[in-house]
Amino acid sequence: MISVEGLKVEFGIKPLFTDASFVVNARDRIALVGKNGAGKSTMLKILCGQERPTAGTVSVAQDATIGYLPQVMNLQDQTTVHEEAQKAFADTARLKERVERLERQMNERTDYESQDYMELVERYTTEHERLLMAGAESQEAALERTLMGLGFERTDLQRPTSEFSGGWRMRIELAKILLRRPDVLLLDEPTNHLDIESIQWLEQLLAQWSGAVVLVSHDRAFINNVSNRTLEISCGHVVDYRVKYNEYVVLRRERREQQQRAWENQQREVADMKQFIERFRYQATKAVQVQQKIRQLEKIVPIEIDEVDNAAMHLKFPPCLRSGDYPVICDEVRKEYAHLVFDHVNLTIKRGEKVAFVGKNGEGKSTLVKCIMGEIPFDGTLKIGHNVQIGYFAQNQAQLLDESLTVRDTIDRVARGEVRLRINDILGAFMFGGEAADKRVRVLSGGERSRLAMIRLLLEPVNLLILDEPTNHLDMPSKDVLKEAIRAFDGTAIIVSHDREFLDGLVTKVFEFGGGRVREHIGGIYDYLRDRAGSVVVRGENLEIKGESNTKSDTKTILPPPASVSPQKNDYAAHKEQQKRLKKAEKAVEESEKKIARMEQRLKELDQLLCDPKNASDMTLVTEYTDTKRQLDEEVERWEQLSEELETLNT
Repeated sequence: MISVEGLKVEFGIKPLFTDASFVVNARDRIALVGKNGAGKSTMLKILCGQERPTAGTVSVAQDATIGYLPQVMNLQDQTTVHEEAQKAFADTARLKERVERLERQMNERTDYESQDYMELVERYTTEHERLLMAGAESQEAALERTLMGLGFERTDLQRPTSEFSGGWRMRIELAKILLRRPDVLLLDEPTNHLDIESIQWLEQLLAQWSGAVVLVSHDRAFINNVSNRTLEISCGHVVDYRVKYNEYVVLRRERREQQQRAWENQQREVADMKQFIERFRYQATKAVQVQQKIRQLEKIVPIEIDEVDNAAMHLKFPPCLRSGDYPVICDEVRKEYAHLVFDHVNLTIKRGEKVAFVGKNGEGKSTLVKCIMGEIPFDGTLKIGHNVQIGYFAQNQAQLLDESLTVRDTIDRVARGEVRLRINDILGAFMFGGEAADKRVRVLSGGERSRLAMIRLLLEPVNLLILDEPTNHLDMPSKDVLKEAIRAFDGTAIIVSHDREFLDGLVTKVFEFGGGRVREHIGGIYDYLRDRAGSVVVRGENLEIKGESNTKSDTKTILPPPASVSPQKNDYAAHKEQQKRLKKAEKAVEESEKKIARMEQRLKELDQLLCDPKNASDMTLVTEYTDTKRQLDEEVERWEQLSEELETLNT
């Protein structure tokens, strides 16, 4: 469908790539990969004809259509969602007008036997067949199916596009491209504004796409599930791996190892030749051999080793104060604007937990984060634990940076201790190496500002991290650095993200936002997706699932309760013994709860005393606080065991 021959692109002294040659065939699912700045977005623009290469040719098959989704588009605000999406059928509408015009002409004519009339009938037949092939009759159904697959509700279709955020309007543009059914799809970061459900829907759609797909994405799970071929831009060359992304990663590592071994062998060979030349250069008996070695040395073509992002590094958050046991507790939290966002939110986040907030856009994830931050009012009770220091990365965090500073100065102002010695390495890990570190913040793009704001957060001493879509503008190596840092972070983390690969192995609990409720799922992101898939199947069988808002897992709600172990009615002695054990267990739980309440009250008193500067160095109070805290932790564990025993006896 598209043939590329000898492509070369130059913007500065060093070309982006040279002598790039490849063919995009029908049914290809190509992942275009490479480090930031390698030229991936430029390649897509060249393929769709928006930019011209310095040299080389790009040939597109006759009648082949191309659909291109850039990262940034000029969006229209004068129409409804439905009207804007219908623009995808503009060609079909014009075709329909031609067919109707030809039909009117046929009805007005009476010279049925003339050659001119026969030619008119032939034109009508051809155009009508094209109209049928375009699927004009099913366009409305396809439009609704596509928009709803990308996360819109049916009630959204008549709303003005101006009421939606930029991310939602980008979804409309994606829907228009998909509805046109082009022969080649060129997608630049299509998942940036999609939630997990929409990403999975798009994966399935692209897997069944009848044409070719070339996509750029930093969502590792998405490109691996879609791709069957990988084009890598490396060292200014395009290397074609005819495998999906995960297999490419393995092959690339093996390829580089082979290159490294070949390079080392070549270096040894060159060293031996040079040593021989130097040793026998002035001996007449070795003159012939010396000349041979010199000629061999001149003919050697240096082996190139594929570029590897050596900026990847280990990064740790600075030490922070220990927070209370429960940094965040929500009790019947409710928030509404013109409509209900969520209600009956009951959740507890323990110290050290890494949790994810997931769900469709607009279901309240960022809203609850703003409630936790105290930025907006709400109903209900929301408690922030003792000694909690919050580090917050909002989606608009980049706008809060000082535009007069350089990138390096911005980081230098928050770096402390030995971290200051590694500022250049840290900046390099987030693609601010070399001259980029001296740029003023005012000239940075939105993505660059977001990365800079993320670096600042990584260097601040906090014990509760709240990250709202932190990976949107990060490439894969940078995401790996961030993920490793959060995993090693000994504080608590709340992560709002749709990136499954980023969340995998990072979070141990998922809070799902949807339908005005927040549901808790124990386990990682893929555990949640499996549970959710199971719950959808059950709902499909018309089984209602009812649970409290603090339900731990949909799976637990769906499964039938265990068989009852009630005593035999006619066994009076066994029944009496059961009641005796039950009362004993209830009493033990009650006493444990009273102990916990007393210790928590004492900890509050000690907190107030230690906040007084004159008591700050009182070791007696500090020791009592530490001992009471340890005893409280032990008593809470004991209470949990007693409560489980009581629950077992009650079943």
